[in-house]
Amino acid sequence: MSLLVTGSIGIDTVEAPLGKVVDALGGSSIYFAYAASFFCPVRLVGVVGEDCQGDFLKPLRDHPRIDMSGLEVRAGSKTFRWHGRYHADVNYRDTVAVELNVLGEAGPKVPPAFRDSRYVFLANSHPRLQMELLSQLDAPAVVVADTMDLWIDSQREALLELIARLDGLVLNDSEAKSLTSLGNVIEAGTTLAGMVRKFVVIKKGEHGSLLFTGGRVFPLCGYPSRRVVDPTGAGDCFAGAMMGYLSSAGRISPAVLRRAVAYGTVTASLAIEDFSLHRLVAANREEIDQRFQELRGMVRF
Repeated sequence: MSLLVTGSIGIDTVEAPLGKVVDALGGSSIYFAYAASFFCPVRLVGVVGEDCQGDFLKPLRDHPRIDMSGLEVRAGSKTFRWHGRYHADVNYRDTVAVELNVLGEAGPKVPPAFRDSRYVFLANSHPRLQMELLSQLDAPAVVVADTMDLWIDSQREALLELIARLDGLVLNDSEAKSLTSLGNVIEAGTTLAGMVRKFVVIKKGEHGSLLFTGGRVFPLCGYPSRRVVDPTGAGDCFAGAMMGYLSSAGRISPAVLRRAVAYGTVTASLAIEDFSLHRLVAANREEIDQRFQELRGMVRF
């Protein structure tokens, strides 16, 4: 099944206890697309400025399973930039600087050849832009989106309008509580699951995730990572692997969703072991499957 993703493409500067990178490849759609490519072909729709030149996007351009023909290089614009600094406890970080640049302009257009995409992921962006892209597609079978506290606080009405059109929603625990005004994450997830057609996944960082589907809750622990270098993009890698597996399966069922969440968990555990895409580029499907089996063994009793 074809899988399309749209979201940010960024130039990142990341400071962390184990090092620092400047002008590294980042952005939600970048992490998502690379993680998903371990499971299925990916179509990427995004926009960068004319400052995004040379080999910057080489890991994706050279990838045989990532179609970059939906990328727009916009003349006269600059690429989105983000500078983050992680604390000694990398669960916490500060945004040092952010430059929306091209992300503050009109959204990208879906190429005609992409409009028949069946599986679609709307990575974190303004909900109006997410709906605008969705309106350009013919008849997607499964539409899933990510969001963040900024849109929950400032664009709640538009976000709720988007959610009503979704098959699935991915967000973290604090966002779920904020969106529903409920203090209990299980209550929040159950409420959100009633607002979409198929499922909700609530991410809990190193503590794993919660899948809500069919009136039931599936809690899954995180993979016990011993080396955490850069958590940037971990949630996007989780979503990419999850959606990649769902697309490869070609169906949505509780059992398939559980396996998809597990694949998301272990793929994200690889991504955090180095900066940017470096660890994913060095990984392969066999390594991901090995961690999947390890995680399965850990939670079986």
